[in-house]
Amino acid sequence: MTGTEASARTIRTAVVGFGLSGSVFHAPLIAADPRYTLSMIATSNAGREAAAAAQYQDVKTVPDGQAVLEHANDVDLVVLGTPPATHYPLAKAALEAGLDVVVDKPFAVTSGQGQELVTLARQLGRVLTVFQNRRWDGDFLTLRKLLAADALGKVTRFESRFERWSPAIAKAWKARATAADGGGTLFDLGSHLIDQALQLFGPAAVVHAELKVRRSDERADDDVFLVLRHESGVISHLTMNMLCAQQAPRFRVLGSVGGFTKNGVDPQEPYIAAGGSPLDAEYGQEAPEWAGLLGRDGHLDALPTERGAYPEFYRLLADKILDGGTASDLPLPVDPTDAVEALKLIEQARELAGGRS
Repeated sequence: MTGTEASARTIRTAVVGFGLSGSVFHAPLIAADPRYTLSMIATSNAGREAAAAAQYQDVKTVPDGQAVLEHANDVDLVVLGTPPATHYPLAKAALEAGLDVVVDKPFAVTSGQGQELVTLARQLGRVLTVFQNRRWDGDFLTLRKLLAADALGKVTRFESRFERWSPAIAKAWKARATAADGGGTLFDLGSHLIDQALQLFGPAAVVHAELKVRRSDERADDDVFLVLRHESGVISHLTMNMLCAQQAPRFRVLGSVGGFTKNGVDPQEPYIAAGGSPLDAEYGQEAPEWAGLLGRDGHLDALPTERGAYPEFYRLLADKILDGGTASDLPLPVDPTDAVEALKLIEQARELAGGRS
């Protein structure tokens, strides 16, 4: 494909699922990038269908992923923002229908399913990637920059947390989902924390795992603590808790010459949920009072947070698809084999913890 042909083409995209994932992350990011055409939204929820039709008036709404596949000739890319147990069958069907696929995390409910999808995409010559959007959190980008500059010296310990106060489970599918269905916070928030740790410090093994249930209607896990030992020598402590009344720092990183502590959560999700656009000048900008602290006790400097950049995922994906897809040398925004490795660590954690505790 010539540069002129690539610039003239848009990637016709269907978003399957219009809950938090589809309505706050995927659809707004896709609609904001001129190289995509948001062609179709699939949801079986009447209220969400009405919301999708109101917000994206030229977009066709259909009831489910199967209906999207029935219109496969009108679509180039399928984005799956559906419950985890549906990811493998829907992604497999979409690849076999000749479509490129984005799968929200968790990629699948087993590493075996994930590897099968990776192999199938390679065989069919289709682009397959996983929406690990937290790689473009502002705080994570800030930490990556610090590590690249060797600002902390030799890192020994990485602490990373997602802690929330959610005493009630708001989504019906989450209340029903067991670990076998991809339910629980280890699959949900843990997919992000593990991916970030592997990106920063390389391959690892789980050496300790605690999986607990605190809420009466939880069927999988909602209070999880993992210890990862990286081949690089770093120890990662990963905490995820849905019943946390007082939250600890989002990051605390300790090195031989200094440390970095960061409180708060990236503002991109709440900004879009409140009606903002990724095209707004203030999108991704964190308030100065949430700056992290760099240095040693008694010698601490406030470090402003890098601007968050979720649109970067779809920018990189468009580059890849329009440059020839799997024939292109350009990188995927997220290599799906990374997600398979994260699933292997989730399986290790469950084995160490003896399943549900």
